Amino acid sequence: MAATKRAWKLQEFVAHGSNVNCLALGYKSGRVMVTGGEDKKVNMWAVGKPNCIMSLSGHTSPVECVRFGNAEELVVAGSQSGSLKIWDLEAAKIVRTLTGHKSNIRSLDFHPYGEFVASGSMDTNIKLWDVRRKGCIFTYKGHTDAVNCIRFSPDGRWIASAGEDSSLKMWDLTAGKMIQEFKDHTGPVTGVEFHPNEFLLASGSADRTVKFWDLETFQLVSSTGAAESGAIRCIFFHPDGKCLFGGSQDALRVFAWEPGRCLDAFSMGWGKVADISVASSQLIGASFSQTNVSVYIVDLNTVTCSPSQIKRAQMSGPGMVSQPAPSEPVKPPMSASGRRMFITERPPTSSTKKASEMKTEPEEESSASNEPEDDSSNVAQIENQDDYREVFQGRTKIDQSKAKPYKQPAKEQKAKQEQPMKPATIVPADRNKPADLNMAEFLPKRPDSAVSADPRRPPAVKEQSEDEVLTSLHKGHESMCAVLGNRHRNLEIVRALWTSGDIKTSVDSAVGMKDLSVMVDLLNVLILKHSLWTLDLCTVLLPQIQELLASKYESYCHTACNALKIVLRSFSSIIKTNVQAPPMGGGVDISREERYKKCKVCHGHLMSIRGLVEKKQSMSGKLGSTFRELQIMLNGLDD
Repeated sequence: MAATKRAWKLQEFVAHGSNVNCLALGYKSGRVMVTGGEDKKVNMWAVGKPNCIMSLSGHTSPVECVRFGNAEELVVAGSQSGSLKIWDLEAAKIVRTLTGHKSNIRSLDFHPYGEFVASGSMDTNIKLWDVRRKGCIFTYKGHTDAVNCIRFSPDGRWIASAGEDSSLKMWDLTAGKMIQEFKDHTGPVTGVEFHPNEFLLASGSADRTVKFWDLETFQLVSSTGAAESGAIRCIFFHPDGKCLFGGSQDALRVFAWEPGRCLDAFSMGWGKVADISVASSQLIGASFSQTNVSVYIVDLNTVTCSPSQIKRAQMSGPGMVSQPAPSEPVKPPMSASGRRMFITERPPTSSTKKASEMKTEPEEESSASNEPEDDSSNVAQIENQDDYREVFQGRTKIDQSKAKPYKQPAKEQKAKQEQPMKPATIVPADRNKPADLNMAEFLPKRPDSAVSADPRRPPAVKEQSEDEVLTSLHKGHESMCAVLGNRHRNLEIVRALWTSGDIKTSVDSAVGMKDLSVMVDLLNVLILKHSLWTLDLCTVLLPQIQELLASKYESYCHTACNALKIVLRSFSSIIKTNVQAPPMGGGVDISREERYKKCKVCHGHLMSIRGLVEKKQSMSGKLGSTFRELQIMLNGLDD
């Protein structure tokens, strides 16, 4: 009997005429998707169907972030220029154009009650917008770098924000101020999500960990081990709140929080996953690369969840909350774990009502934002009338309870029927005992030299030895094996010097190897450890960063850009001050003389890099946007 497949690729299609910059899934049904592109368009899709349902145009710069409303009746899109556009999908028309941010929009979310939208930007600010009154109610300032993700709490009282500055902040909407900051992550925080019921917050980071926070005590509940698959790119609580899904490079992991651990793991082929959602008994994951979008399905019936978490989720329903006696003071509802629960019913005097009574801030002038005030330029072009009526028109829209699960492609089903196999299992990355794998299952078989006595029977086979298998695998791949072997040896040398405590010598050694792949590996470590950077290291690493910026490999360029950002944020003011005010001759301040020489060397390298960045800032996509950001930072050296 064929085993049930745990995960499979549902579809891949061309979503835009140029690079796709962002996408989002609908969380109510899990069956709709919106994409934004370098072509300045916002396209609507039904998951599982290859054709665009509706295309929204009107932005005058590339679309960088998109988000559905809670009922999937609205969609908001943020552009590279800092403007927002909100569309009514049922009426197929523009609702609002909002301007005020000074740089790219990185994150968006709708308030649970629908009248408000929050936006986070590369300008480090968070803005709260009144959709009805067409204005910014409040601007929250506190991050020192781009705001990567923002989420409203289920009761609409708070906003949680995740920053490129490695911080996680909590904001009170009514008070208009930050009420808590969490600083335990050691890398940029890429995602943040509230538990659907309990006072619990989860955050994912480029430091490869997921952390859980209690929102009554604001203390860390638990932290997962570092994922071997790399940075956590997106997180999503199961709608019942029984576990958390974490997406990373080509991998999906399932987490619990008391204690923090990985419950299950899936090897996926989705690359850099952009968003995940749940529809019925399936998890949907979507990613994009260049002009294409890919959608993957995971059968949740095959996912391992903690029984205690499942039980807790079942006991957290409204029927399990004890009612106080009439004589007792009213207490907030508590979950079975003893943690306070969100009250999601809209109160008559909610924080949003108070917020709506606040005066709207005057729109900030932004040289980057040049969106037209005339909404006649905003066009909703319906590409498929039948799908449009089925998905977006009518108040019922998609009924998730009646929706059928997505099936794996027929080609895969046929192959599985023809070749039964054992149930697939995934070895957890954070295992604490040997994997207990049968290595013979991975070795090819070969015919025996003896001739079968019965010509009708197939020849006997015997297993190859490990040495024979390795020899056969090496054939035709000698050059690649040599490259990887040399890289491994070089990294071992750098690691040995690093662990001995001599970081500068290990960096010098890596530079002398003249192997850019080794330099990328080293920089990726240093990017996560800002405190290790010094002017000495900058003088050595800046020429390497310049060489990586000129590379044809996108991953090399991204690493170099992130390293250059650290140099500019940490040392640009020191370099600028020292170069503009050199020490007077004849002095005895040796340390100042040394600092001036290092700053002058760094300044020379940065000026050379600026010329390269200036040529590359016209590139399209995320990389081009990053080069434009670097150009602005480099220009600050002349101010």
